[in-house]
Amino acid sequence: MSERIPMTRTGYNKLKAELDELQNERMPEIEKRIATARAEGDLSENAEYHGARESQGLLQAKINLLKDKLARAAIMDNAKLPKDQVAFGCTIVVKDLDFGDKEEFTLVGAGEEDYDTGRINVASPLAQGFVGKKVGDRVEVEVPAGVNRFEILEIRFEEE
Repeated sequence: MSERIPMTRTGYNKLKAELDELQNERMPEIEKRIATARAEGDLSENAEYHGARESQGLLQAKINLLKDKLARAAIMDNAKLPKDQVAFGCTIVVKDLDFGDKEEFTLVGAGEEDYDTGRINVASPLAQGFVGKKVGDRVEVEVPAGVNRFEILEIRFEEE
């Protein structure tokens, strides 16, 4: 898993802040819980101790995942990207050719996606179907339920 993960500086900083909180606030809290439970004696039947150890393992797994994402982060510079085609960081307005609805998507990096607000990961199959296309292009994106067909109506880049 050595492929680069595209993200904005904002997304990178958000992941870094989350990692700092997990390492410097949540992990010490769990370590205190483990120490307190250990002081109570017999560990074989100590539910608090076993629960705290399990929480510690889950938290460490999340910390490792965030460290991996940050290590593979590729901070994207939107100034160097073409402005006339769909690329990382742009917002696109598309028309669903099957239903006639207009939809808006912003292509973002890992940790920034929010599907409810139209912020989709640039590595997702939907986003990859749009990358490199221009206004007026028709796009077919294969999804588990079949094929979604879109026409790109607008491409815009917002400054960070």
